[in-house]
Amino acid sequence: MRWLSDPSSAALRDALRAAAPDLAGLPLSMRDVAGRDEPLWQASSALLDDAYVVKFAWSEPAARRVGYEMEILAALTGEVPCIPQVVVASVDPVLLVTRKEGGDSLFAVADTMDVDRTGAQLAAFLAALHHVRVPGLLDAYDGPQHPAPTAVLRERLGHWMPVDTRWYGWIDATLASPRPPVPCHSDLHGDNQVWAGGDLRLVVDFETAGWAEPEYDLRLLPGLGPGVELLRATAAHYERESGRLLDLERVMAWHVRSVLGDALWRCAAGVALPDGRTPARWVDDLTARLGELGVGPR
Repeated sequence: MRWLSDPSSAALRDALRAAAPDLAGLPLSMRDVAGRDEPLWQASSALLDDAYVVKFAWSEPAARRVGYEMEILAALTGEVPCIPQVVVASVDPVLLVTRKEGGDSLFAVADTMDVDRTGAQLAAFLAALHHVRVPGLLDAYDGPQHPAPTAVLRERLGHWMPVDTRWYGWIDATLASPRPPVPCHSDLHGDNQVWAGGDLRLVVDFETAGWAEPEYDLRLLPGLGPGVELLRATAAHYERESGRLLDLERVMAWHVRSVLGDALWRCAAGVALPDGRTPARWVDDLTARLGELGVGPR
């Protein structure tokens, strides 16, 4: 396995000439990689002629993550819908080239989508993924990187946000008994989905896929679109598609832990919260979502 010496366009061009010479001359659009000092995160992607996406790395830990994603996509192709079409998968140098699919992030279109239709398509993707039984799948990875534990949130988050501390005990109690794991995408937020014409075209970024309970894969749906309606719709269709019952309280426990964990690192790093919301507004939104579903500390 060999990775790039640096994240420059020149280094990427050299790698393309070695691994994908037919694509090496296409126009290249690089992303800003400022601030990626941690070797684990020294990977990025670039556009080739607005027709392909090339993922690359410039450290060994990040290169192994990209290589792991290649293995995942190879195993899931033909088994799960909306998987990126792999054009080049090279480990010397490490490059993953997939065909670009036109469309928008779910974040951009959620408010205009038909909630039931959107939920049905997400449920079909998740049900197929969670039923995959490919020998050796996910064995090379330790599993998803779970959000910050409640002990860390309890100790540190109160410096920045007015959090109801009862949430921590509720999260721990709700998630105390693990459920049987399934293959999970583990990072199914809006920017990892491509939608066009009301249809799910693509789900991307499988480098943190791993074994987890089904509820973990639904934890980022609350708050997308109108309230928790997308979660409700997806869960209802998922139960019909998969024959597996979901516990929405567990989904919301993972959701609250994930949102608070995201807020913690942003506040600690001085990074603005999404949509310009204040910390207090984040807590209000979480409280409202829990209230809509009738779950949370009692």
